Amino acid sequence: MSNSRILAISLSLLAILFLSACAADYRATSVAEVGAVLDQLHTAASDAEEQDYFAVYAPSAIFIGTDGAERWTLNEFRQYAAPVFAEGRGWTYTPTDRHIYISPGGDTAWFDEMLHNEKYGECRGTGVLIRHAGGWKLTQYHLTVPVPNDLLPEVVDQIRAIDDGQDPAHNE
Repeated sequence: MSNSRILAISLSLLAILFLSACAADYRATSVAEVGAVLDQLHTAASDAEEQDYFAVYAPSAIFIGTDGAERWTLNEFRQYAAPVFAEGRGWTYTPTDRHIYISPGGDTAWFDEMLHNEKYGECRGTGVLIRHAGGWKLTQYHLTVPVPNDLLPEVVDQIRAIDDGQDPAHNE
């Protein structure tokens, strides 16, 4: 093999290694940026800071809450939350475990996180963020309360009772 061919192969391998290192660094930076957006979301909600809270959402965002009826556009969710924030009340969900994933193109992120809330206990937040010119913006956030599988039949029975107009406490 000629020296020029060895040099060309070596340079190609170095370029691939360099680009791989850059991509890994870019992804690590993106993960940190997404984590900061999620931290801002939770801090602003806890501090009842409406402007900071809604600044992390894209205009077309959807918020899905714990109740089956809670699928809100950003404007609908803001109408719900604004009076709560105006009273100086918010909601505190403290992240206890978080996983963030970045798409190969680097423009989309998705996450799941476990959260602690004093009233609801262990909760889970999941969502999607899109990179915009101004940074990462939430396009969907979904808050759930994980139900242990052993309790699920009883919970389902209680939900069915409510859907049927019954008082689940007296459902037998």
